[in-house]
Amino acid sequence: MTTTPGQRAADDLAAVREQWGDLLAAIAEPPRSAEWMPYERRGFLDQLAADDRHDDDQALDEAAVGRLPLILREHPAPADLRALDAAHDTERDVFDMCDAVAERVQLPARDHNGRWTLGADPSDPRLWHLPTYRDAGPTSIASAGSRAFGLHWAAVWLEGRALDDAADRALFSPTPAPLVDQVADVARTARRRVAAALGRTARTITLDEPCPFCRAGRITVHNGGGDPRQAVATCSTGPACPAPVDTERGRRAWRGPALVDLLTALQATRAERRSAA
Repeated sequence: MTTTPGQRAADDLAAVREQWGDLLAAIAEPPRSAEWMPYERRGFLDQLAADDRHDDDQALDEAAVGRLPLILREHPAPADLRALDAAHDTERDVFDMCDAVAERVQLPARDHNGRWTLGADPSDPRLWHLPTYRDAGPTSIASAGSRAFGLHWAAVWLEGRALDDAADRALFSPTPAPLVDQVADVARTARRRVAAALGRTARTITLDEPCPFCRAGRITVHNGGGDPRQAVATCSTGPACPAPVDTERGRRAWRGPALVDLLTALQATRAERRSAA
């Protein structure tokens, strides 16, 4: 089935929202080494148990909607400048796209003071409110508008305009196809930028240390491009390796929760070597 630009934009924006908490956390953490796919504990090993934490994660996402956006925060000593830059750039691009879309498709009306505004009802929470600036110049914000609700809300709002729900015709005119294409481009760029900052682009790593079960084979890890369901580690020894996991294509393979067991075994082996040294 062919995927429309609006659907692609919605998928990419959802991926940005799902990883936004990890990116914000990464700002305060030193950059991780590439030894064992640097994002694994937060980015996919933790996510492997996400099904039974769905309700908690949803509550956290809802709380994040009210977070102050990065553009309005102080960052006295970020530990990971790459993550901070990626988050700033993502916010800026998504916010600017929301402004551009609102100016094109959000229907104008007069507010209770008789002034022209965007939207049939200025108080309607479905509207996107543009920022206003002081006379001092564009860098001096008087009101952040809807940007004050942060990246999560901006991505949700932009997704709605990309999908162009006809039920919102009282507030929005149809989103023109070229504008949907622009939204899709911004969403795809944002998704790639966040994934790159978190080390979640598709990658294959062969670990320096031997398999902790057979003590001879080499462990090769495919990170699945940030998708925990596709992540897999294999041992080069083959079926003779005594690791308590299934064999895939002639090699012992760790997937899902078994990846946590592999990491634990590797850490135990490292501890043994340190004790013996």
